[in-house]
Amino acid sequence: MLTINNTVIPDGDGELGDNLLYYDYNIDHLLSLQAKGLTMEDEGYISAFRSFEGEVYENYIYEKLLRFAVNEPKIKSFIIKGPHKHRTRAQSDALSVSWKGQIIYRARYKEIGEFDGLLFTDKELYFVEMTLVKSVSNLKKRLRKKRSLLEVLFPRYKVKALLVLNEGATGTSDLPSYASVWITKPYSAAHILEKLSSKAPRKPMIRIESSKIAHADSLKISAFKYYATLSWMLRSLRGKEPFDVEFFKRPATQRYHDIYTKVYVGYLGVEDFKSLAPDLSWEKSNASRVVVAIEKDYSGGYFLTYFIRHAAKKLDNVNLTPSGSKVTKKDPFGITLTEMNHLDKVMDETFHLTLDKHAQIETILAKITH
Repeated sequence: MLTINNTVIPDGDGELGDNLLYYDYNIDHLLSLQAKGLTMEDEGYISAFRSFEGEVYENYIYEKLLRFAVNEPKIKSFIIKGPHKHRTRAQSDALSVSWKGQIIYRARYKEIGEFDGLLFTDKELYFVEMTLVKSVSNLKKRLRKKRSLLEVLFPRYKVKALLVLNEGATGTSDLPSYASVWITKPYSAAHILEKLSSKAPRKPMIRIESSKIAHADSLKISAFKYYATLSWMLRSLRGKEPFDVEFFKRPATQRYHDIYTKVYVGYLGVEDFKSLAPDLSWEKSNASRVVVAIEKDYSGGYFLTYFIRHAAKKLDNVNLTPSGSKVTKKDPFGITLTEMNHLDKVMDETFHLTLDKHAQIETILAKITH
């Protein structure tokens, strides 16, 4: 086992040369704010700078990890990305590195997982999260999804998470047992922004040579058919009325649940859903039904969530709360909309839920925990 708990990463980037300048950054917006006279005293500038600083921090830690991996005997391979790898297009249904240098997994042409770093020991696979956020409590859902995806792709490895955080980050005591933490000193990217904006000459890229360096697209992964599995889950869940509770509770089902973040169980008629959400606006809506799904909440329970497709590229996610309906507009080019396209083909009238069945599902979910 690789012991990495509570490790402190050495401060400073002197050993990195100008490597951080070779990563992709979009600083046009930051520079335009500077041109307008905005500084760290202005909220708009602070927000843009923090976003940029988070990108630099990820790259800084990646460079540190690369050097650590090369010298750590227990690490057998380390996935190369960014300027260390020649640019290629991300592959479909595969783990690969995108044109922007990120390690991702795509289903068809939609990204469903991104990893800041991946390293392997003999029996363990660590995925890395580097972040400057002050609290990591809201990372649990993201960690579950990434871990579950890697467990499907690499079933022979024990999958763990490594979080690299700044001093003072809170919420680490609430992290799952498979997550370890590295702590760094406070980090500033002001010097990187200055170098990028001045377009000063860069020192040559320092390239690390090691037999441990591996390419994402050369790894052997287990087959994962995203949309076929989505259909199998739907049909299996509705094998019993109102849904198959035993199938739902299986570890394999819950693993896929974490990958998809929601499990679809059928659909309600629009008029029936209006009785559940009388405050919703249906102006200019062409919706013919409301798709029903189960999500996990942060307290260990489950809740129902709803998807309403008003038009071809207009999809709302609705949650029902005691104070009324909460609507989140989904990305018209996101993975959820492609899932709706798929469900249109496979979800016939046998998946229709009456209000009585809907109420039964709610009652059952209220008694289940994860």
